[in-house]
Amino acid sequence: MSSKGSDSNDIYKPDYQIKIPPLFEWPPRPLAALNWLFFGMLFPWGFIFIGLAFVSWYYLTPSLGVMSELRPGWIALIWLRNAALLTLVAGGLHCWLYIRRRQDKAYKFFNQWLATNNKIFLWGNQVWDNMFWSLVSGVTIWTAYESITLWIYASGRLPIISISENPVYFVATAVAVFFWSTIHFYFIHRAMHWPFLYKHCHELHHRNVNIGPWTGISMHPTEHLIYFSVFVLFWFIPVHPVVIILAGFAQGISPSVTHSGFDQLVLFGKTRVTAGDWFHQLHHQYFNFNYGNITSPFDKVFGSWHDGTAESLQIQKARIRNRRLDSK
Repeated sequence: MSSKGSDSNDIYKPDYQIKIPPLFEWPPRPLAALNWLFFGMLFPWGFIFIGLAFVSWYYLTPSLGVMSELRPGWIALIWLRNAALLTLVAGGLHCWLYIRRRQDKAYKFFNQWLATNNKIFLWGNQVWDNMFWSLVSGVTIWTAYESITLWIYASGRLPIISISENPVYFVATAVAVFFWSTIHFYFIHRAMHWPFLYKHCHELHHRNVNIGPWTGISMHPTEHLIYFSVFVLFWFIPVHPVVIILAGFAQGISPSVTHSGFDQLVLFGKTRVTAGDWFHQLHHQYFNFNYGNITSPFDKVFGSWHDGTAESLQIQKARIRNRRLDSK
C-alpha cells in the first residue's frame, strides 16, 4: 500500500521507513546481513547485471589479442554494445512504464508524466534530452574508460585474475563492485553539489525532478568524466575482465532502474519487482540530502540521511537552515 506525502498532493510515498541495512547494524546480525546482501542488494537486478557481464565478456567483447592495441575499430564495438544494452534496459523500462503504461501510475513517485513541452530540455522534450546526454556523452565516456581499462589488461600491463584459479577472489571482487560504485558515487556526487560544480555541471541532471529511466546517466560531460572514473581503481588492482564490465553496468545501466520513477515494477498484473530507489528519489525531490545510496550509508555518517518520514524531513530542513545561517 502507499500514501501521498504530506507536503505535496503529487508525491507518491511508500509506507515504509528507510533503514540502515543489517550489514551495517551493531551488534552484528550475520544471517540478516547475508539475507540483505543476496536478496536485498543483489536480487534481482544485481544478479541480472552479473549475468549480463558474463555474456558481454564471452560473446560481446573483442578478443584480448585485438584489444592489445588501442584502435578505433574495437572501441567502437564496445560503444555499440554499451549503447545497445543501455537502450535495452532503459528503453524497455520506458516502453513498459511510459509508452504502454502497463501499470498506469501505480507506484509512480510523481503524479505527472515526463515533460514534452518544457524549454529547459533539449527540443523541449525530457526523454529526448535525457537520451541525448546518456548516449552521446554518457556511453562515449563510459566506453572510453572501459576501453582503456581492458587495454591495460590485454596489453599485459596488469595480470588477468583467473576465475577457475581464484574463485573466492572473483566472487569477492564482483560483489565489491556494488559497494565501490556506491562509495565512489557518494563522494563525487557530494562534490557535484558544491555551488560552482552544481551551477556549471550537475544542474543539468537535476532538471529532472520527475525522473524516468533515461534520466539515470543524463549528465553534463564533465560530470560523466568524474562519474565514470570508477574504472580507475582497476588500473591498480587486478581483477577479471567480467568485473570491469560489471562496474560499467553498475555505473551506466543500473541508474536506469533506480531512476525509473516507480517504486515497484508490476509484471503480468500481480508480480512486483523493486524498480526505483525511494532514497535517491527523495534527493531529486529535495536536492540537499540523501547524496548517496543505502548500500554505502555515508549520509547516515555525515548527517544528511532522510528516511522518508515527516520527522526526518523536518530535521533535515532544520540542518540546512542552520548551515545557511552559519555561513552568513
